[in-house]
Amino acid sequence: MDWDWNFVWEIMPTLIQGVKITILATLLGSVLAAIVGLGIALARRSPNKALSRTVGFLAEFIRGTPLLVQLYFIFYVLPDFGILLPPLVAGVIGLGLHYGTYTAEVYRAGIDNVPRGQWEAAKACNLSATQTWTNIIIPQAIPPMIPALANYFIAMFKETPLLSAITVLELMNQAKSVANTYYRYIEPITLVGAFFLVISLFSVVLLRWLEHRYGKIER
Repeated sequence: MDWDWNFVWEIMPTLIQGVKITILATLLGSVLAAIVGLGIALARRSPNKALSRTVGFLAEFIRGTPLLVQLYFIFYVLPDFGILLPPLVAGVIGLGLHYGTYTAEVYRAGIDNVPRGQWEAAKACNLSATQTWTNIIIPQAIPPMIPALANYFIAMFKETPLLSAITVLELMNQAKSVANTYYRYIEPITLVGAFFLVISLFSVVLLRWLEHRYGKIER
């Protein structure tokens, strides 16, 4: 089958809409993953053993099951319990929860990397637990984590085609729709690959800058 540039320009606006949804889902999922991951990391360090073990079990369960299964559960199973979510919201929650369990390990490593003397100094200054975390520990732990967190967010971006399984109109779903309508697959699928490649390369360049700016951490 010959490459048709006229067809490419015809379907480009549809694919661009898919790109926007893909980027939106990645950004929202990344924010949720960052928040969930920090919550899990802090909960697992809690002196409350019941809380720590419960959160640890849930995190391992989520990390040990496929993202696609989780997306199906959120979008198709939860309605049976009266919880009906729009496709994009379900997709963002799935991405955020799944990758939040991975970012939690990055947070854990970053927190453990803070020198013990910082904890002792905070205690000597009679700082509360909240003050210690917000003013001493987290500001020192976060910067070295940024490159590792960025790696996970890039991986999340490349997994967004899974959202097509729950009818999110992201890039891959738009491309499949166009291909099935016109019975031409080479142009839309090739363009999907090109979009992911270009955006991923841009993200890698940004990641390299972050690594240079904040320094690499061992992964």
